[in-house]
Amino acid sequence: MKTTIALVAALCGFSAMAFAETADTIYLGGPIITINDAAPSAEAVAVKDGKILAVGAKAEVLKSKGDATNMIDLGGKTMLPGFVDSHGHAYICGIQASTANLLPPPDGEGKDIASLQALLKDWAENNKETVDNVGWIAGFGYDDSQLAEERHPTREDLDKISTDLPVLIIHQSGHLGVANSKALEIAGIDASTEDPKGGVFRRKEGSKEPNGVCEEYAFFILVGKLLGSFDNKINEQLVVEGAKLYASFGFTTAQDGRSNGEGLKAMERVAKAGGLPIDLVSYPDILEVENPEPKMEYNNHFRVGGVKLTIDGSPQGKTAWLTKPYFIPPAGQDKDYVGYAAIDEETTTAAVEKAYANGWQILCHGNGDAATDRYIAAIRKAQAKYPKVDNRPVLIHGQVLREDQVDELKKLEIFPSLFPMHTYYWGDYHRDSVLGPERAANISPTGWVMERDMMFGTHHDAPVALPDSMRVLSATVTRKTRTNKVLGPEHKVPVATALKAMTIWPAWQHSEEKTKGSIEVGKLADFAILSENPLEVDEDKLAEIKVLETIKEGTSVYKRPAENASISVPASFGITLDHAAHEHCEGTPILGFKPICGDGCFNHGLSLMLRAIESGSKSAP
Repeated sequence: MKTTIALVAALCGFSAMAFAETADTIYLGGPIITINDAAPSAEAVAVKDGKILAVGAKAEVLKSKGDATNMIDLGGKTMLPGFVDSHGHAYICGIQASTANLLPPPDGEGKDIASLQALLKDWAENNKETVDNVGWIAGFGYDDSQLAEERHPTREDLDKISTDLPVLIIHQSGHLGVANSKALEIAGIDASTEDPKGGVFRRKEGSKEPNGVCEEYAFFILVGKLLGSFDNKINEQLVVEGAKLYASFGFTTAQDGRSNGEGLKAMERVAKAGGLPIDLVSYPDILEVENPEPKMEYNNHFRVGGVKLTIDGSPQGKTAWLTKPYFIPPAGQDKDYVGYAAIDEETTTAAVEKAYANGWQILCHGNGDAATDRYIAAIRKAQAKYPKVDNRPVLIHGQVLREDQVDELKKLEIFPSLFPMHTYYWGDYHRDSVLGPERAANISPTGWVMERDMMFGTHHDAPVALPDSMRVLSATVTRKTRTNKVLGPEHKVPVATALKAMTIWPAWQHSEEKTKGSIEVGKLADFAILSENPLEVDEDKLAEIKVLETIKEGTSVYKRPAENASISVPASFGITLDHAAHEHCEGTPILGFKPICGDGCFNHGLSLMLRAIESGSKSAP
């Protein structure tokens, strides 16, 4: 009889505890998607003390109602678990507030080199105080694949903006940038400067003279030489604004997927002060942070979850490390060019073994298949050396995964956190320039992963993309490019599966599946409320669904203003949203600007640049 009662309780979605306790809040009146295969939908959910008290049939859940219970009528809106970030960089999501927006249409006006020059000049004119204080002109988001000239700007192009002030612009991928002659001069970079390991100073044709384009570690070195100190208050404000931006898209758990020392300290300070509205899990760079001290318990919504390693660069920036040549090599490279590794094999192996020796979870950025080969080899060695360690290693991006590598991921139990949003933003470019039709069709190969019954995550890599949950869902399900072409139809994911890849599976990735990722009794009351049911709308309309409210442990942390409920949040890389129309863009000014809900680049070099620009402003808080 006890077994029967337990089974009935499980199927109905509530426990005996529900009858003995009174709910703080009950939600009902709309579709509830539980992401629980045993009971995939429910009529009502009861919450007490930040946890789910009961879930299931309305009549049963209402047995937990008391005189003080807050009854929430969903009014036909859809409730599902709060989204769990499989990979992003919450710390610097607001970074574009301090730079000129150079994004291509439809997200900006950077359609050719002349427009980039005009945008930079306009930005400098409109931000004279910052430029005067810092002595810099900076911009983010240009994309050579979308420029009319189909090339990167050069130092000479940027010299037309200024020859007296340094000018630096950052590629939309965040893996490379361009400096004018003055910036190169200040950094001491000239024809005698050697390329650093893991980076390239591109040269003028027929000479050793740098042309201004700097890739990967060459770019980071340039920025590091040119820019100055950190400002604690600015760092802390970035943490707060990043978490708020995540919450506005229904995320109740955010990730900072490559933290450095100063950023890590800022997150800890903000958490200690009670400034985080949602959970934030940090993965410090294992090559920069000596002892990250991961923990499973959150302290005021913050914890260090493990470590991050980066092996290669960006496919659209043509710095990812491939086993076969790029379809069209970048300027200055021959037909055999395959990109390159950011770190060598010895460093990779040592870092992975260090993580295993300490029992740390490791996340590894690997875009190209050569980079993934190196990571797989390092994991295989580490598991042989430390066979009893169960740390749930993760491959981040895996955009050029081969099918044989997917088999290895399953064998070694490496969790794939994939990036299907690339199918929309750069899918056409991958097909026509980066990889060619065959390899491009298989970027982020979710179909191969599903065939093997593997769990996986799908991510946005904010601030490389906005943390737009519905754009993540849309791209994973449809795989449509900017030109409305389907890239790899065999990798399209059913909506119900794609939702798992944004909730319960990334919760498992973070070893939090017992407390998050589904609406079940005893789990945290983390919810997202949507304008429509994603299981019922046409797949081409998924990106238009709006997050109306985000609830963290029973407390509403974001609510879309009713007067703007019909406005879709623009789903685009680097977009600067309209402050008047979006509540989450309100907040404490930074540098005299209201916080901008845009993005920038995840790398350490750009975060250095941001802090240098902001710490030099007289109006910084």
